[in-house]
Amino acid sequence: MSADKFFNPLEKADIRTAIHEAELNTSGEIRVHIENEVKGDVLDRASYIFEKLRIHNTKERNGILFYLAVDSKKFAILGDAGINAKVSPSFWDTIKERMAEYFRKEKFTEGLTEGIILTGEQLKKYFPYLKDDKNELSDEISFGTN
Repeated sequence: MSADKFFNPLEKADIRTAIHEAELNTSGEIRVHIENEVKGDVLDRASYIFEKLRIHNTKERNGILFYLAVDSKKFAILGDAGINAKVSPSFWDTIKERMAEYFRKEKFTEGLTEGIILTGEQLKKYFPYLKDDKNELSDEISFGTN
Protein backbone atom coordinates (compact mmCIF):
# COMPACT_ATOMS: atom_id res chain seq x y z
CA MET A 1 0.00 0.00 0.00
CA SER A 2 1.33 3.44 -0.86
CA ALA A 3 1.92 5.96 1.91
CA ASP A 4 -0.88 8.23 0.72
CA LYS A 5 -3.38 5.37 1.17
CA PHE A 6 -2.23 4.40 4.69
CA PHE A 7 -4.77 6.78 6.23
CA ASN A 8 -8.28 6.93 4.79
CA PRO A 9 -9.87 10.31 3.91
CA LEU A 10 -11.60 10.63 7.29
CA GLU A 11 -8.36 9.86 9.15
CA LYS A 12 -6.49 12.41 7.03
CA ALA A 13 -9.15 14.98 7.90
CA ASP A 14 -8.72 14.13 11.61
CA ILE A 15 -4.96 14.70 11.30
CA ARG A 16 -5.45 18.06 9.55
CA THR A 17 -7.99 19.04 12.23
CA ALA A 18 -5.46 18.14 14.95
CA ILE A 19 -2.87 20.35 13.24
CA HIS A 20 -5.35 23.23 13.09
CA GLU A 21 -6.35 22.76 16.76
CA ALA A 22 -2.74 22.54 17.91
CA GLU A 23 -1.86 25.70 16.00
CA LEU A 24 -4.64 27.55 17.86
CA ASN A 25 -2.60 26.97 21.04
CA THR A 26 0.77 27.96 19.65
CA SER A 27 2.42 30.03 16.98
CA GLY A 28 4.44 26.90 16.22
CA GLU A 29 3.94 25.46 12.75
CA ILE A 30 3.27 21.73 12.36
CA ARG A 31 3.81 19.56 9.29
CA VAL A 32 3.18 15.84 8.83
CA HIS A 33 5.06 13.75 6.27
CA ILE A 34 4.35 10.07 5.60
CA GLU A 35 6.43 7.63 3.59
CA ASN A 36 6.36 3.88 3.12
CA GLU A 37 9.86 3.12 4.31
CA VAL A 38 13.04 4.68 5.51
CA LYS A 39 16.43 3.34 4.56
CA GLY A 40 19.06 4.19 7.14
CA ASP A 41 18.56 6.41 10.15
CA VAL A 42 15.06 7.79 10.67
CA LEU A 43 16.37 11.07 12.11
CA ASP A 44 18.60 11.63 9.09
CA ARG A 45 15.67 11.10 6.75
CA ALA A 46 13.39 13.30 8.85
CA SER A 47 16.05 16.04 8.79
CA TYR A 48 16.21 15.81 5.00
CA ILE A 49 12.41 16.11 4.74
CA PHE A 50 12.45 19.00 7.25
CA GLU A 51 14.76 20.91 4.90
CA LYS A 52 12.93 19.82 1.74
CA LEU A 53 9.59 21.07 3.11
CA ARG A 54 11.31 24.29 4.24
CA ILE A 55 10.02 23.92 7.78
CA HIS A 56 12.94 26.05 8.97
CA ASN A 57 11.46 29.04 7.10
CA THR A 58 9.32 30.35 9.94
CA LYS A 59 9.78 33.73 11.56
CA GLU A 60 10.46 32.30 15.04
CA ARG A 61 12.16 29.07 13.84
CA ASN A 62 9.31 27.18 15.51
CA GLY A 63 8.40 24.60 12.89
CA ILE A 64 7.76 20.96 13.78
CA LEU A 65 7.86 17.86 11.60
CA PHE A 66 6.05 14.62 12.43
CA TYR A 67 7.67 12.05 10.15
CA LEU A 68 6.28 8.51 9.74
CA ALA A 69 7.71 5.64 7.70
CA VAL A 70 4.73 3.28 7.93
CA ASP A 71 6.15 0.07 6.44
CA SER A 72 9.40 0.49 8.37
CA LYS A 73 7.42 1.18 11.56
CA LYS A 74 9.59 4.16 12.44
CA PHE A 75 8.79 7.74 13.23
CA ALA A 76 10.46 10.92 14.38
CA ILE A 77 9.51 14.35 15.61
CA LEU A 78 11.81 17.25 14.79
CA GLY A 79 11.54 20.75 16.15
CA ASP A 80 13.38 23.73 14.70
CA ALA A 81 16.18 25.62 16.45
CA GLY A 82 13.85 28.19 18.05
CA ILE A 83 11.93 25.46 19.85
CA ASN A 84 14.92 23.36 20.83
CA ALA A 85 16.59 26.42 22.38
CA LYS A 86 13.69 26.77 24.83
CA VAL A 87 12.47 23.25 25.67
CA SER A 88 14.11 20.57 27.79
CA PRO A 89 16.10 17.81 26.08
CA SER A 90 13.37 15.30 26.99
CA PHE A 91 10.55 17.41 25.53
CA TRP A 92 10.19 15.41 22.31
CA ASP A 93 10.81 12.06 24.04
CA THR A 94 7.71 12.50 26.19
CA ILE A 95 5.53 13.15 23.15
CA LYS A 96 7.12 10.31 21.17
CA GLU A 97 6.47 7.84 23.98
CA ARG A 98 2.80 8.86 24.16
CA MET A 99 2.49 8.34 20.41
CA ALA A 100 4.32 5.01 20.55
CA GLU A 101 1.78 3.70 23.08
CA TYR A 102 -0.94 4.14 20.44
CA PHE A 103 1.24 2.89 17.59
CA ARG A 104 1.97 -0.36 19.44
CA LYS A 105 -1.82 -0.94 19.45
CA GLU A 106 -1.94 -0.07 15.72
CA LYS A 107 -3.94 3.08 16.49
CA PHE A 108 -1.96 5.27 14.15
CA THR A 109 -4.44 8.10 13.64
CA GLU A 110 -5.02 8.39 17.38
CA GLY A 111 -1.30 8.35 18.12
CA LEU A 112 -0.47 10.97 15.54
CA THR A 113 -3.33 13.28 16.49
CA GLU A 114 -2.52 12.89 20.20
CA GLY A 115 1.12 13.82 19.55
CA ILE A 116 0.13 16.84 17.48
CA ILE A 117 -2.38 18.13 20.05
CA LEU A 118 0.06 17.53 22.92
CA THR A 119 2.74 19.44 21.02
CA GLY A 120 0.44 22.44 20.65
CA GLU A 121 -0.48 22.36 24.33
CA GLN A 122 3.14 22.04 25.47
CA LEU A 123 4.48 24.75 23.13
CA LYS A 124 1.82 27.22 24.26
CA LYS A 125 4.04 28.41 27.13
CA TYR A 126 7.03 29.05 24.85
CA PHE A 127 5.30 30.13 21.65
CA PRO A 128 1.76 31.25 22.48
CA TYR A 129 -0.78 31.76 19.73
CA LEU A 130 -1.10 35.43 18.83
CA LYS A 131 -4.17 37.17 17.41
CA ASP A 132 -2.28 38.23 14.32
CA ASP A 133 -0.62 34.82 13.89
CA LYS A 134 -0.10 33.81 10.27
CA ASN A 135 -0.16 30.20 9.15
CA GLU A 136 3.36 30.10 7.74
CA LEU A 137 3.35 26.44 6.66
CA SER A 138 0.72 24.29 4.97
CA ASP A 139 -1.45 22.11 7.20
CA GLU A 140 -1.68 19.51 4.42
CA ILE A 141 -0.08 16.12 4.90
CA SER A 142 2.77 15.44 2.51
CA PHE A 143 3.66 12.01 1.21
CA GLY A 144 6.87 10.40 0.01
CA THR A 145 7.11 8.18 -3.02
CA ASN A 146 9.83 5.80 -1.89
